[in-house]
Amino acid sequence: QVPLVESGGGLVQAGDSLRLSCTASRRTRDIFYMGWFRQAPEKERIFVAAITGASTYYADSVKGRFTISRDDAKNTLYLQMNSLEPDDTAVYYCATKLGPGRPTVGYDYWGQGTQVTVSS
Repeated sequence: QVPLVESGGGLVQAGDSLRLSCTASRRTRDIFYMGWFRQAPEKERIFVAAITGASTYYADSVKGRFTISRDDAKNTLYLQMNSLEPDDTAVYYCATKLGPGRPTVGYDYWGQGTQVTVSS
């Protein structure tokens, strides 16, 4: 089990920034991939970003605007979101994948999610 707790969501205007945090109740250095996904109303949950070691991966829709990072000393994952757009409105989920493979699928544990709403 890897309990995960997200925070940092909120209501912002287009062009604003937010930073999401995800704190894990185990050592994140033992986790192969940590990632962020999002689910917009009436849509499927989709991949946003992932990190393993020094490597990062992003969905095309967020490249250049979002930055994923992790602080293993704090067992915390972050998602810095800049230049937010109304289409970024969604519930954002933190997830972990204990083993190697594709960074966009196969995650084992999920947080409860945090709402991000971007108004135009």
